[in-house]
This record gives sequence, C-alpha cells and structure tokens, in this order.
Amino acid sequence: MSETEVTLTNSAAKRIAQILAKEPEGTKLRLSVEGGGCSGFQYKYDLVQEQHDDDFCIKRDGATMLIDELSLQFLQGAQVDFVMDLMGQSFQITNPNATAGCGCGTSFSV
Repeated sequence: MSETEVTLTNSAAKRIAQILAKEPEGTKLRLSVEGGGCSGFQYKYDLVQEQHDDDFCIKRDGATMLIDELSLQFLQGAQVDFVMDLMGQSFQITNPNATAGCGCGTSFSV
C-alpha cells in the first residue's frame, strides 16, 4: 500500500456494495472531510451519481468509493472498515493523520 492510498476492508466493501445495490445504477459512495465536529474535522458520507476528474476512486468487490482531492490530503494512508458490535453498526476510519479524535469516531484533528 502506498502512503497516499486509502483502502477498504472486506467488511466495508461488502457493506458499501449492499448499500449501492439498492440505489440507482451508477451510484457511488463519496467520503469527504469537512470542518466541524467536536475535534475540528468530521467525516461525511454521501450517495452520489457524479464522479469528478480529480476524484480518487476505490473499487473493490462491487463497491465504489470516491474521495475528492481536498479530502484525500487528510485521508492519506487511511483504512475504511465496517464494524458491527454491541453499540451498533458503523463505518470506522483508521486515519494515521489524525492526532486526536472524539469518542464517537466521526471527528478528528490533525
């Protein structure tokens, strides 16, 4: 894996593929980083049809995830996972660029 590569675990790819299978053909999951959240930045997920020329595209096992160029700088080397535990189900990101995070796992600081 390169330093800039963002990866999907098998569990994340399977869940994304399940979500996309219920959407119109050509739908993709977009992961972005926005200002906000209790730690400064937060992850955002959107279902989209459009793919921009500068999007980083991850395809695995029927799943397609897009990350815009600006967000990619905050996600370099990150791994996206899907976890089911006693607290529920959620996508979780292991981000080597985050210096701190919140308890809910949806926001971080660099």
